[in-house]
Amino acid sequence: MTQFQELLGLLNEHEVEFIVIGGIAAAVHGSARLTSDVDIFYKRTKENAARIVNALENTKPYLRGAPEGLPFIFDGDTIWRGLNFTFVTTLGDIDIMGEVAGLGSFEEAERHSVWVDPFGVRCRCIDLEYLIIAKRAAGRPKDFETIAELESIMDMQSDSL
Repeated sequence: MTQFQELLGLLNEHEVEFIVIGGIAAAVHGSARLTSDVDIFYKRTKENAARIVNALENTKPYLRGAPEGLPFIFDGDTIWRGLNFTFVTTLGDIDIMGEVAGLGSFEEAERHSVWVDPFGVRCRCIDLEYLIIAKRAAGRPKDFETIAELESIMDMQSDSL
């Protein structure tokens, strides 16, 4: 079971610059769908890559789906030279994305984010409109199911204005 509060808390504690996306963002905006991982869009700087490593190193991150025993060095250079990672950790699954289809740059996504407190942890979360854009760009069947729900939520919000 993913320990959402602990993972987000570690990122905050180590001053990682990130935006919550994915299932937690959908839940923040009112989705009833469950998620089993933390998805974040992180700012692509060497300093932030080092902060990610400092935040997660004690959770023993390992590439999700990789064969056991595959050599993997979790350090700032790996994060910097890579882009998107899906990890299993002792606190549960976390996906760290340096690029997210449909969202543009981190700075663009940051302009389309809101401050929220999921699980009691203050952090940025992609806004509803951009979450829908990202899910549409991802194009997976599960995303299209979520899009319909999120669009209904957006319609209800605009009707109440």
